[in-house]
Amino acid sequence: MSTTDPIPSANKPRQLDWINNLRVLAMFLVVILHTTSPMLMAYGKVPNNYWLIADFYNALSRFGVPVFVMITGALLLSRDYELGDFLKRRLWRIIPPFLFWSLIYVAYAWFDEDITFTADAWVNVKIVLHQLKFGASYHLWYVYMLIGLYFIIPILSKFVRNATETQIIYFLLLWLGVMIINQPYLSRYNPQIDFHNVTGYLGYLVLGYYLASKQFPAWLNAKWFGMLFLISLIVIVAGTYFVSLTYKGLSTLFYEPISPSIVILSASIFVVFRLSAFKLSPKIKQIVNFAGGYTYGIYLSHALILTILGDPDYHLNIDYTFCTPFISIPLTALICYSLSLLLVWLLSRLPFGKWIAI
Repeated sequence: MSTTDPIPSANKPRQLDWINNLRVLAMFLVVILHTTSPMLMAYGKVPNNYWLIADFYNALSRFGVPVFVMITGALLLSRDYELGDFLKRRLWRIIPPFLFWSLIYVAYAWFDEDITFTADAWVNVKIVLHQLKFGASYHLWYVYMLIGLYFIIPILSKFVRNATETQIIYFLLLWLGVMIINQPYLSRYNPQIDFHNVTGYLGYLVLGYYLASKQFPAWLNAKWFGMLFLISLIVIVAGTYFVSLTYKGLSTLFYEPISPSIVILSASIFVVFRLSAFKLSPKIKQIVNFAGGYTYGIYLSHALILTILGDPDYHLNIDYTFCTPFISIPLTALICYSLSLLLVWLLSRLPFGKWIAI
């Protein structure tokens, strides 16, 4: 393909099994990420070998959200949209479940005495609105980011569908270049201009579209991208360990989603799935397809399930501490993922349940 030719759209991307498989894996790794976070934050307070296990799992799971955005780009940037119709359909799908679960998290925070309501109804309304404004739970930032991306997708899709490969690569190099400039270790060379909106998740949208459409030469197969994934994973794990050791405290420098290490990690696993022909048994494929249909609901609900599993008041003691972290972290994540899937499936069976459980 010439670099001056427009990049062809992926054929029927919604029917590609690899995208659904990757989506399900990314969701599971987001649960692992949140399972490991308490141990990771306890740097210096837990045994070093335990903390290293948390470091490994955390690094491994860091591609979850970037891959979500790349999948969105792969699926949505290849088509033309009428602005009003696109926003109506997309926002209607994500906002009602988001509002429902936000209110659930507000209610749980009140139940857990993290927030206090008063006898003044207007004050209570302002408390709830404050929670909705800043996110009723730590993981809901993703929805605010996704809403912002939806507003730009109809415009961005026109650019990428008509751009040449050279122009797409120029856009991605510009995104990467600005991202690198904003890294803390280059602070002395930073022109002190806030490039955050430029270097944000917008680039992941275009990267997902490009990598899903790119025709790679035969020699550049999944094995090479698998090696790149492993190298970037080692860099993130080792870099986090040694920088944290140097500063005697947790450093998230290599964990930042808008950073070169995470971009390489995310892009490489994305291409590995695209170029690999994973042969799943019919039963496993059925389970994966089923779970893939509830990914958004699982994302919204899993933080509540994870909190309840580890809350001492409920005496379940299902978290990273119930056995060696190498086993307890993925096992806790699997239990949380399964219960979240069960919950949103049950909610979907209720009248109007599809509006809160998709």
